[in-house]
Amino acid sequence: MPTELPPIDPALRIGSVALAVSDLSRSADFYERVLGLPLISRELNSALLGPDRERPLLTLTGLANPAPAPQGSTGLFHVAYLHPSRAALAATVQRVAGSRWPLDGAADHGVSEALYLSDPDGLGIEIYADRPRERWERPPDGHGVKMVTLPLDLEDLLSQGPSEAKAAMGADTAIGHVHLKVADVPRAVAFYRDALGLDEQARLPSVGFLSAGGYHHHVGVNAWHSQGGQPAPDSAPGLRLVELELSDADALAELERRLAGTGTHSPPDSPPTDSSPAHENDGRLALRDSDGHALTFRA
Repeated sequence: MPTELPPIDPALRIGSVALAVSDLSRSADFYERVLGLPLISRELNSALLGPDRERPLLTLTGLANPAPAPQGSTGLFHVAYLHPSRAALAATVQRVAGSRWPLDGAADHGVSEALYLSDPDGLGIEIYADRPRERWERPPDGHGVKMVTLPLDLEDLLSQGPSEAKAAMGADTAIGHVHLKVADVPRAVAFYRDALGLDEQARLPSVGFLSAGGYHHHVGVNAWHSQGGQPAPDSAPGLRLVELELSDADALAELERRLAGTGTHSPPDSPPTDSSPAHENDGRLALRDSDGHALTFRA
């Protein structure tokens, strides 16, 4: 990253995501009843969900003529819901298990404890709780974090859960990160690091993790099954928008200056989409990343 350009606002957080789904009623029921996101509102072709009625975490939009995404497409790997405590995570695990919805996996990542599942369209979900930052292991040079994949002590985690099942996630639940399937990891890392100003926290074969403010990652990118791939067609269920929040208008203006300074645009080998930032009517800054994923930033 050019040294004269400051990093992105360290207070960055992911405010919400929008997904397109093949069956709105089915998906709204899953996210409310199984995952535990309260339904805020429901329209004919959309639904808003989340524990805070004023700030929905999830927007669902139904597709008129859905079709499966082609194999090897770029797009969403998972949306990760950060729980404020191990007890809160255990409550969600209990709810998922009580609904007889299958879990795809579980892992101790050192910095966090995580479990994985998929929604009715096969879109990935992570539910996790962080360990305290002072316990995160750092590389010898002190930059970034060490992330591992070890067996999760599920029995110990569940011992922290409530004696009675909880129907919904608590108000402190947030989207901690999004993990994306990309066509080329170095290119995607370069976009989020050099254009947006996130800090690269860790790089493993075919996967990178980037964040603001020293977090382990707000964005993950991998090409495990999407190397050289293209975005899925609009008829396929998947990610439609990631909305990121900055601390204030000054931070938003600083990001816009940074993007101008890096000359952000679509690289020659990127999907045919305009990555140049643009202001929307409500003041948000909108652009697409190097794989065409739609991002907005707001203060």
